[in-house]
Amino acid sequence: MRAVSEVRTQERKYMRILVHYPLGQISAFQRRQLTTIKTGNARVAAFEGTGDDMDVPIKRLLLSNDRTTNRICGINSYNIGRPIMQVVHFVWTYLQIAKCLEIVPGDKSAPIDIVIPTGAMGNMIGGYIAKLMGVPIKFLCAGVNANDITHRAFASGEFHKSDAMTRTLSEAINIQVPYNFERLLFYLTGSDYELVNQWMTTMDETSKLTLDSTWLLKLQAEFRSARIDDEEMCATMRKIKDRFAYMIDPHTSVAFAAASRLGYDLGDGKGDKNPVAVMATASPCKFEETVTVAIGEKAWYEYYESEVSEDAKRILSCEEVPPMIYHRTEGLSLEETQNEWEKIARTIIEEELC
Repeated sequence: MRAVSEVRTQERKYMRILVHYPLGQISAFQRRQLTTIKTGNARVAAFEGTGDDMDVPIKRLLLSNDRTTNRICGINSYNIGRPIMQVVHFVWTYLQIAKCLEIVPGDKSAPIDIVIPTGAMGNMIGGYIAKLMGVPIKFLCAGVNANDITHRAFASGEFHKSDAMTRTLSEAINIQVPYNFERLLFYLTGSDYELVNQWMTTMDETSKLTLDSTWLLKLQAEFRSARIDDEEMCATMRKIKDRFAYMIDPHTSVAFAAASRLGYDLGDGKGDKNPVAVMATASPCKFEETVTVAIGEKAWYEYYESEVSEDAKRILSCEEVPPMIYHRTEGLSLEETQNEWEKIARTIIEEELC
């Protein structure tokens, strides 16, 4: 929403934006954040597919971009600028824990662990960059849902694309192939771009990459993970609300549940593990449907009335501008469909936004 909101101002008259989202796979609030902002500088399009299906067309658009005429960039985490910005979150988090526990900042003998709700792995890369820069982080831990390719990669070295994306109540991390895993491997190998290129070529051709035992051990020396289903996610949301009087969103709940599964004590902090931080992703007000499933309608109403901001409430009452729909034509393969979507996106960019 912030990006769409920014381009509507007079000061941004030379900036345009084209936003894509998977039809029916974001919350009503998230959709309204995009469709209630009226400006000629932005177009919003929903595509009939999963969250991964638009990745290939966007990648081709960016790679074919002639930056001398139409200066196009993406602002999701495939743009390295986003993980670099997120480094700040991890530095700040470490400093807060160091202050709280009276750790001398930078003391390598007293590292922390961080658990992250993980989809495309953008935040994971931000944390890894922070670690490589010297922030004392021991383990970066991924909390994933049923779309668990990251968990399988960390546990067994099998970065294998599943046959289909599974719908879950934590939809923002429903990812079949996290594109930032390539970056993780690049940093893990000490910037061995030839080896990483070889691995990713294999992945592109076969939808499977299996790391050998040497690289798996190196991966496991820095990363951990846990797979959380919807029932456990909902139970954790209720647990955090009851225990700490704090409401978390579904994706943060996946990370909290993963922390518990990995053996971290989220109550008194006792135990033999490093201090741990759980990264939160968003306000629960964006996910009314899922939060209501987890805590019930009465508890949602109480939360909405007492904690949801007036700005957020206004979004729910604004008139929507219907998004453009990229349809999936019956009989076409995914590759053929992606080619069609790419053509539509190019036309919008060239004829309407440039």
